[in-house]
Amino acid sequence: MSAQLRSVWFWFSAAALVMLAVFLLYPLFNVLTGSFGGASGRSGWMVLAGDPKYAAAITNTIMLGLAVTLTTTLIGVPLAYFTARFEFPGKGIVAVLPLVTLVIPEVIAAQTWLMMLGNNGFITRWLGARGIDIPSFYGWPGLITVMTFTYYTYVYIGTLAAIRGFDVQLEEAAQSLGTSPSRSRLNVMLPVVLPAVLASALLVFTLVVGNFATATILGSRVPLLSVLTYQAAVAEGGSDPVMQSTLASVSIALVMIVLFVQRWIVSRGRHEVTQGRGARAQKLRGVPGLVTGLLAGLLVIVSLLPLGSIVIGAFTVSRGPVMRWGEWTTVHIERLFRIAPDPVLNTLAYSAVATVIGITFSAIVSYLIVKKRNILTPALDYLTALPLALSGTIIGIGLLMSFNTGFLPLTGTASIIVLAYIVRRLPFGIRNASSTLYNIPNSIEEASISLGVPPVATFFKVVLPLMVPAIAAAAVLTWTTTVAELSASIIVYSGGRETMPIQIYKLIDSNLMAPASAYGLVLVAVILIPIIVATRIFKVDLFSSKS
Repeated sequence: MSAQLRSVWFWFSAAALVMLAVFLLYPLFNVLTGSFGGASGRSGWMVLAGDPKYAAAITNTIMLGLAVTLTTTLIGVPLAYFTARFEFPGKGIVAVLPLVTLVIPEVIAAQTWLMMLGNNGFITRWLGARGIDIPSFYGWPGLITVMTFTYYTYVYIGTLAAIRGFDVQLEEAAQSLGTSPSRSRLNVMLPVVLPAVLASALLVFTLVVGNFATATILGSRVPLLSVLTYQAAVAEGGSDPVMQSTLASVSIALVMIVLFVQRWIVSRGRHEVTQGRGARAQKLRGVPGLVTGLLAGLLVIVSLLPLGSIVIGAFTVSRGPVMRWGEWTTVHIERLFRIAPDPVLNTLAYSAVATVIGITFSAIVSYLIVKKRNILTPALDYLTALPLALSGTIIGIGLLMSFNTGFLPLTGTASIIVLAYIVRRLPFGIRNASSTLYNIPNSIEEASISLGVPPVATFFKVVLPLMVPAIAAAAVLTWTTTVAELSASIIVYSGGRETMPIQIYKLIDSNLMAPASAYGLVLVAVILIPIIVATRIFKVDLFSSKS
């Protein structure tokens, strides 16, 4: 212990732990304790138990989470299996799917599906002109459809990595003992990749429970926890801190219960993804290959529909909420830059600061967790993963409750928006930086120190240059997810500090789809340009496709 106290890395770990305690644990503690009412004596749990509206919201949130998790799994797992094991016409276009998750923010996905199938959507109007009336897209149909096509790529990516990492020799050994190919995949491969599928499904469930953009735009009369939590936090007649804390606590409890169930299922078997010789993809010829290619192509087209709709909407003539499809103009784009550029500038400024601070902190903490383990690093490891289980709404409420007054008043400043971005996206930076550190031999660092270079100088001169590719990938991923962030920033922002997602949400709420599309187009460009530059010019591997 005394040796650890003499190490500079121990004190770096302590400093990082203090930062996480102040900006992550303290807000979370305030959220959880706020549900009991404090001095007001009004318990949120008593209100929750006595109002059927909240019971309906909890039930609907669970049902929506289960439904979307099921639909995304039904799409993502077969797609990953066929992509990993077979060659079929058009397989190359499936490679764009991971990009879709980054390029199309949730608020834009919800907006563009409304532009197609909403009450004034061009598909709805086109069918209506031919005497075909379709059911309202608001409510359950819209929620399940949009969230399914927003989140199925998470299951696809997780399952694909697991199947590609599976050692096919295990399957071959089973077949050599007389097991049929289909049965060997069911009994040998499935148990091994199941933890990855369950982890991806858990991630989807967590995202659905915390989803704010799609839920509030398409939820209509379906009460959901995330929407009620937001309404309790920003109600026009005054916020309700007790209920916002209570509802946020329920969301956290739901995710924790699902996480416990997932861990329990996985722990029942001693299976793990074994890195070995991957299976060689077989060619699918004839009708099976054609059908597989068509289905995969259809999925990619549907996934990319929001992009096409956003371009069309940005250049379509509109009069208030009425879109005049087929008539074109550039006035929405011109007005955005000439009259109302502040959301664009705010987004760029806040996201840039958050990315720089977040990636710097992530690189240091990752180094401590992987290379300089001490008595404090297990706590660091756990705390930096905690934001994955928290929705943006919960993080925003926690920061607002903790830093409204007191020792660090941040409410009403740009700092609290930047802080919300950093906390929300912290796991992205940690994950990417850590993955590279595991592959850097300790002997390189030890050789530098043995030659007289101090430990801190060794980190900057030897380790940090080797981490640059991973840090660059983490920076791009952090940037792309930060500029699209809505659920936390809409809780903590103040007048004049709107970002593009907030402005898009406001315009959609006012049914002004064309101006919203113009902001959406700029937002997509702000996301897409760094990705193209990073992957095409600097050859950054954003999705660790080589691993």
